[in-house]
Amino acid sequence: MAAPFTTQRPLGSLQLGMASFFPAAVFAVLALASIGLGLLVGLWHEGSGVVVGVVGLALSALAASAVKVANQWERAIVLRLGRFQGIRGPGLFFIAPILDRMCLVDMRVLTETIHRQEVITRDNVPVAINGVLFFKVVNVENAVMRIQDYTWGITQLAQTALRDVVGGVTLDELLAERERIGGMVEEVVAKTAQEWGLEVVGIRLQDIDMPEDLKRIMSRQAAAEREKRATITKAEGDRLAAENLAVAARTMTGSPGAMQLRTLQTIDGLGPQASNTVVLAVPIEIMELAKRAGESLQHNGKTVLSAR
Repeated sequence: MAAPFTTQRPLGSLQLGMASFFPAAVFAVLALASIGLGLLVGLWHEGSGVVVGVVGLALSALAASAVKVANQWERAIVLRLGRFQGIRGPGLFFIAPILDRMCLVDMRVLTETIHRQEVITRDNVPVAINGVLFFKVVNVENAVMRIQDYTWGITQLAQTALRDVVGGVTLDELLAERERIGGMVEEVVAKTAQEWGLEVVGIRLQDIDMPEDLKRIMSRQAAAEREKRATITKAEGDRLAAENLAVAARTMTGSPGAMQLRTLQTIDGLGPQASNTVVLAVPIEIMELAKRAGESLQHNGKTVLSAR
């Protein structure tokens, strides 16, 4: 009887739940027919009936072993006496009993973990990093014939490529450009995986762990950077406020009643509370008069000096 072999990891719950019972049903039907035929022959000759029943059960087992069913996402590679025969599936197909062996290969996207590993970055910072690998089989023959276990092989290749790529970048690049670094690892893995009949769908970095002292240093650096930005923002606000005040002062100086209106507006904004006491030492009109008198005296003094 043909015995199927496999190079894949154990099937998941979804695949086990959707297993085909068609070969077992074929064997049951043929076995019942063989037993019935043996009983019928045994009515005339008991020994012949037993032989017919045993031979019928053996033939039923061989016939059932020749019937195979592959799910929609599976392909079967068939070896006849150890030599590649062809690819079968999906659906119902037949193989030669005893001579042929079959291996089912999952064509869906598979997910494998890139195990956590210690890596030294280009600026000599130790980090612990792991990731996840997404790939699928596109060439069943190469996936089975060219590598013993393609799942284990591509996982180890991805782990090695991740270590090499991360070792060539700085810590800042690793933290800021994770997607680009994942793409670099994917490019390295895809070149070799293509020869194995595999297609890399994607590689994503997951956790990046650093020493605790380095985390504290980076935290202090980030706090200092935020304080620096806050100080710069406050200085910019003070500068803009000073510029606006200077423009407002020039505008009020050019308008005779602007300062008086601004003073009255300020007094009105203080509110009607009794606790607010406003003392105006000199009326604004007197201040304006004194200013004009000073300007007039200065002008007259210049005129007298020029006359002399």
